[in-house]
Amino acid sequence: MEQTKSLSKHAIFGNTSRKDAWWIEPVLVGLGFAAFIIYATYRAFENNYFEIGPYLSPFYSPKFTFDWWHMSPAFLILWVPAGFRATCYYYRKAYYRAYFADPPACAVGHFGAEKYCGETTFPLVMQNLHRYFFYAATVVLIVLWYDAIKAFFFDGQFGISLWNLIMLGNVILLSGYSFGCHACRHLVGGKLDCFSTNSCTKSQFKIWHWITKLNEHHMLWAWLSLFSVGFTDFCIRQVACGAFPQFRFF
Repeated sequence: MEQTKSLSKHAIFGNTSRKDAWWIEPVLVGLGFAAFIIYATYRAFENNYFEIGPYLSPFYSPKFTFDWWHMSPAFLILWVPAGFRATCYYYRKAYYRAYFADPPACAVGHFGAEKYCGETTFPLVMQNLHRYFFYAATVVLIVLWYDAIKAFFFDGQFGISLWNLIMLGNVILLSGYSFGCHACRHLVGGKLDCFSTNSCTKSQFKIWHWITKLNEHHMLWAWLSLFSVGFTDFCIRQVACGAFPQFRFF
């Protein structure tokens, strides 16, 4: 009976026995997500200052231009990384807490506690599409790597600038996030019961072990890459509109 009363008490939103400032993390996460979403939405609608010389904003890559499409080409692209991150296992936890308060934190009462059904009903059952978004996001990542490498060539000559180094750093961080993904980890070795069967599975184990190391810091990769992709777009925008100089070293 005591345990039942305790569970009932903590089922009320915000009720908890925790003494720490548990609410700080979801508030900061919510503000961080909001800032990025507002900026990315503004840039997509701005539809300008996204390319100059060899530099192309990651918000607009791959660059699609069609006569029948009269809106910003960014909308043809952004749904892929947006869907990949929205269905990511880490991001689910982050925005469930920050925006849905379901739950707001561990051992804290949340909304609709007695009606909680996880991700078994619409629309949250759509989170199962994560592995497919991973495939699509990998294609986009390959193109971003191409853009980053291409940015080192000015009229056919190799050169280094602050901006192509930022683009390179961005794709490295995006790769750490994408290939440290739970879906990638499962794809490489999640279906194997034994890694020592033959040389092929032994090689898979080495790759799986490397991906696991990335996965252990998935939250850090997620935030660093989210910041880097926005920062890269911002820098290219400022160069394109003339606010920042080229900063070419050679």
